[in-house]
Amino acid sequence: MPKTRVVMGSFIRKRVFDFLFASLVIIFLLSWLVLIIALLIKLESKGPVFFKQLRTGKNGLPFYCLKFRSMRISADADLKQASKGDSRITKVGAFLRKSSMDELPQFFNVLKGEMSVVGPRPHMLSHTEYYSKAIDNFMERHIIMPGITGLAQVSGYRGETKEVESMAKRVDADIKYVYNWSFLLDVKIVLLTVSQTFKSDENAF
Repeated sequence: MPKTRVVMGSFIRKRVFDFLFASLVIIFLLSWLVLIIALLIKLESKGPVFFKQLRTGKNGLPFYCLKFRSMRISADADLKQASKGDSRITKVGAFLRKSSMDELPQFFNVLKGEMSVVGPRPHMLSHTEYYSKAIDNFMERHIIMPGITGLAQVSGYRGETKEVESMAKRVDADIKYVYNWSFLLDVKIVLLTVSQTFKSDENAF
């Protein structure tokens, strides 16, 4: 079978999985959970319920990545990563980030075809610019759509990246995923992600 047909078939299977999975999450979870989280966010601090930020997508193209707002409004939101003890994080936001529930609106990004359920996590544009110069193979991770979760995250590489070495390990895991993708690998990563949400992770803040 020609390689192009194999690649196209894999892309279609992944997209069908993404569409069905995202639809189920939106219909059965976000349809009622958004209202509760929105109320809690609004009661604690001023500002929008959703936070949207330009991040790097497939082929290096930017897109607006959605999250529940977990921080107070600040001028450096597009430049500074969240860190442990970050004073910008609200109490509700701390819970959302610890449980990874702040990422749930990204299922709308998946439905729009901007993200996949599983793939390399998208970074802020400023970080893409910096790390693409510091890490030789950094941009290889962008040949597929970014994901809500990924091999790097379930392998322990999540949270703030203070050093280039930390990001390099994450990139290695992302590229390993890109070149070893399979439907079963996606299912495994989703199941690991769900199980890890019930465990304490010092890198989640």
